[in-house]
Amino acid sequence: MKGLLPRLIKRILGGIVMILVVASFTFFLIHLIPGNPVEAKLMQLETAGVTPLRAQIEVQAMYGFLPHQPLDIQYIHYIWQILHLNLGQSITYAGVSVTHLLLEAMPWTVITVTSGIIVSFVVGILTGVIIAVYRDRGISNALTLFSTFLHGIPQLILALLLAFLFTTIWPIFPFGSPYDAVLTPGFTLPFIGSLIWHAVLPVAAYAISSYGGWALTMKSSVISVLGDDFILASELRGLKPRIRIGYIARNAILPLFTTLTLSIGFMFGGSVFIEEIFDYRGLGYMLITAVGNLDYPLMAGSFLIITVAVIVANIIADFVYTAIDPRIRT
Repeated sequence: MKGLLPRLIKRILGGIVMILVVASFTFFLIHLIPGNPVEAKLMQLETAGVTPLRAQIEVQAMYGFLPHQPLDIQYIHYIWQILHLNLGQSITYAGVSVTHLLLEAMPWTVITVTSGIIVSFVVGILTGVIIAVYRDRGISNALTLFSTFLHGIPQLILALLLAFLFTTIWPIFPFGSPYDAVLTPGFTLPFIGSLIWHAVLPVAAYAISSYGGWALTMKSSVISVLGDDFILASELRGLKPRIRIGYIARNAILPLFTTLTLSIGFMFGGSVFIEEIFDYRGLGYMLITAVGNLDYPLMAGSFLIITVAVIVANIIADFVYTAIDPRIRT
């Protein structure tokens, strides 16, 4: 544990550098997109009779930069804002800060993504153990085929299929918005029940789309552990099969914890399709809105949040694996 703090500091500093690199790449990539809504707003004000100087002042105050400023000046201003945790003003939602919009959207994505991945992880792990331990039986072949089939379905197709089946063919679940519009948000039983009921389909889409990967990965990990010496030793000692399976599962699951943490970070990017289909106002929905309206500040802020999520997940995965596996600590 002596070298843990320096290692943590090193990883955090490396993460900050990576965030700045990705933020820089995102800035220049976004400015290559044809069209400029900020310049359009400037022309609109001048056409309405506002003096050019006054129009520039208003646009500068609204969006934080002017379209005719040199790109390097805009870039320096952009990085300076990021260092001060200021992501600028949204173009789509005029007068509203990007930070405020993303903080409002983040809980919806965090709740659905985390819930879906945890459900798929638990079910996938149990399935993978069954497939590997009973690999000579028919149930193993059936579960492998089923897991492979689900793993091969694109997330977008799966979300569309769930929405079509359970909101149109069989209108069991509600569609659109994360809760009933007639309810007042608050810590009340009706509101919490509405939140859960509206989240069933998005969470199911996340869970089903990632379940197959967990099951097949756990199967491979368990099979590799079955050949280790401690398994042979446990058999020679006469341990019961149920206890032996527990030993196998605990050792086979260790590499998957790193993947679990990373997958939560990467699923923030995958939330675009699911939130758009189910009209869930999370980070993915914000990103789609920003791209559709050429909202540079909101677009850059959304990309930045996804980048931060992946990098933070990477750092956490490293230290979680160190904590749960004594071999790494030594």
